[in-house]
Amino acid sequence: MMRRVLLALAGALLLVLIAMAVAPQVFTTADPLVADVSARLQPPSAEHLFGTDQSGRDVFARVVHGARASLGVGVSAVLIALLAGTVLGWLIGSAPRPVDAVVIRVVDLALAVPEFLVALVVVALLGPGAGNVAIAVTLAVIPIYIRYARGHTRAIAAEEHVEAARMLGLSTVTVSLRHVLPAVARRLTVLATIGIGSTILAVSGLGFLGLGAGEPAPEWGLMLAGGRNVLARAWWVTLFPGLAITLTVVCASLIGRALRDLVEGERVR
Repeated sequence: MMRRVLLALAGALLLVLIAMAVAPQVFTTADPLVADVSARLQPPSAEHLFGTDQSGRDVFARVVHGARASLGVGVSAVLIALLAGTVLGWLIGSAPRPVDAVVIRVVDLALAVPEFLVALVVVALLGPGAGNVAIAVTLAVIPIYIRYARGHTRAIAAEEHVEAARMLGLSTVTVSLRHVLPAVARRLTVLATIGIGSTILAVSGLGFLGLGAGEPAPEWGLMLAGGRNVLARAWWVTLFPGLAITLTVVCASLIGRALRDLVEGERVR
């Protein structure tokens, strides 16, 4: 019962965050870029729900509008990595064993390097910016999806219904396209739901380091970086974007793990 309540709460919060990214004007009419020095570092109040930052900008408006940058880049990176990783992993898993053995070792080498470090190196090579962060995070997580897709391809290809399709006279390519690839895609979609949280965390981390969107763009990681110098006297500047990141990561992870358990339960039955 408690787990269902937590999942329902996580789903509701995630929907609110998605709605913020899609239609921020529904939640606030304040301009996140307008600065008012006379109203700088004001604590949360009826006029400014989350207070104001060191430039007098409304923190609530910036958190709401920041959802588009943080969620947009994170989700886009996961979707592209999911598509590329599924296809590449399926091709590797369907290849002859010598080819599979060589390629998968290369993938394993890539996985030996932490995702965030890979993204950091890519951004250092391409230069800072929201677009380059999206590319960097995508390249960093693709090997994960390749590894999982390859493993699932091998496992599904050995299942009874796939063997039965071959015995009916279907070609290897037809069986793989009709039975193996769709099953691999379904299983990796669940993994991608869990991965959204870590990807958004990476995007925010790069933004915190000043490698993502630049000022005055509303982006959660950048907002955290901007508020660290006034943390002692204006805690709200960092608290609320930090909460937004935490809630997004936790909610996406909870829902992703619930979907994984559901899929694995159906497979067992």
